[in-house]
Amino acid sequence: MSIELSIELSAVVVTIKDNEAMVLCLSGAADMPVPALPSGPFIPSAHRTFDLAVRAFVTEQTGFDVGYVEQLYSFGDEGRQALSTGPQSSQRVVSLGYLALTADSAFQSALKAQWRPYSAFFPWEDWRRGEPRNLKDNLRPALKDWCAQASSETTRDLRQGRIDTLFPDDFDHWNEERVLDRYELLYSAGLVAEAWRRTPGKPVINHGLNMASDHRRILATGLSRLRGKVKYRPVIFELMPERFTLLELQKSLEAIAGFNLHKQNFRRALERTGFTAPTGLYRDDTGGRPAELYVYNRDQFRFSPSLGLSLPRV
Repeated sequence: MSIELSIELSAVVVTIKDNEAMVLCLSGAADMPVPALPSGPFIPSAHRTFDLAVRAFVTEQTGFDVGYVEQLYSFGDEGRQALSTGPQSSQRVVSLGYLALTADSAFQSALKAQWRPYSAFFPWEDWRRGEPRNLKDNLRPALKDWCAQASSETTRDLRQGRIDTLFPDDFDHWNEERVLDRYELLYSAGLVAEAWRRTPGKPVINHGLNMASDHRRILATGLSRLRGKVKYRPVIFELMPERFTLLELQKSLEAIAGFNLHKQNFRRALERTGFTAPTGLYRDDTGGRPAELYVYNRDQFRFSPSLGLSLPRV
C-alpha cells in the first residue's frame, strides 16, 4: 500500500504580555479539544516559499501578522497527524516548525485563538519564584518511581543519569536551553499525555497542558531555540515595544529564560553591548521614581553582526 506524503507548517508565535512569555494557540473547535499551534498544509501551487506560507496561514487562522520568522526543525515521526487531515488519515505527515516573534499581542480572529503562557505547557521550566511546585511535589517523585520500575540495574542507572542531568536538584546546574530534552525524557517516562495516545483506556498522569498532534514537542523546540538565541543574537528586541524601560527589558528576558537576573550585572553587560539608547523621555507610572525610556539602537547593527545579551543569574 502506498502512503501519501504531505507537508505541514506549524508556527510557534511568541510575545510578551504582563511579564509572561506567551504562545499563540488555537482551541475550542469540535475537532480541536486541546490547544494547537497555528498550522496549515504547504501547497506548492499557492506558496512560493515556506516562510511566506507560514505567514499566510497564521494571518488566515488568527487575523494576526507576525514579524520575525525563522525555521526551527523538521518533524516526521510515524504516527504524527496534521490538523488538516484528522486522526484516521493514512498520510505520512512531515511538519516544518517555525519560530515567530512579535511585540504586538493584539489580534482579531474568526477562530478561537488566544495567548497562553508557555508555563501552562511546561510548568517545570519557570524558576522565577523558586523551584516550581509541580517539579518538587509531582515530577520528582514520579521520575523516582520510573527509575525504580526499570527492568535492570543498567537501565535504572541510565534513567537516573538522564534525570540528574536534566532535572538537577541544584539550580546552578539547571540548563534552561534543554527544554526539548526534558520534554522527551518525560515522554519516555510516560509522564505526558501525548505518550499514551495509542493506549486507549490507560490512566494518565499528565504534567503540563497537552497539545494536539506533536505540537508540544514543536513548542519545546521553539522555546529551546529562543532561550539559546537571546544569548548570541539580539532577538529579544523583536519582542519589545518601540520604547521600553530597562526593567521591562530585564523582565522580558526573565520571562523567556525562566529565572531571575542580577539587576546590576545585567545592566553593566547591557551597557557594553551598545544595544540600547536613552530617549530622554520618562515613564512615571512605575510606582516609584520615573523610569527612563530606551530604544533598540537598530541602525548601529544594520550592516554588522551583533551579539546577544548576557543573562547573569541572581
